[in-house]
Amino acid sequence: MTVLIDPPNWPGPRGLLWSHLVSDSSLEELHAFAERLGVPARAFDRDHYDVPETVHARAVALGAEPVGSRELLRRLVASGLRRRKVR
Repeated sequence: MTVLIDPPNWPGPRGLLWSHLVSDSSLEELHAFAERLGVPARAFDRDHYDVPETVHARAVALGAEPVGSRELLRRLVASGLRRRKVR
């Protein structure tokens, strides 16, 4: 059971770069970690939390495993928790 975070590479609101925070085992684990990190529930999007660059180091300090974006996606898909956008 691991919470993963990718580098803050994604442009977003307030001129910040953003990361994705996911779990490779359960959404319950992910939600509990996000709560400990102080990330609001509104930052949750289907299967991940969007978190600003200002939170990245703290997430790692709390135990999130830093991985590349491709590795994060690979492990999210392998976990069965991946939820694609419905178009």
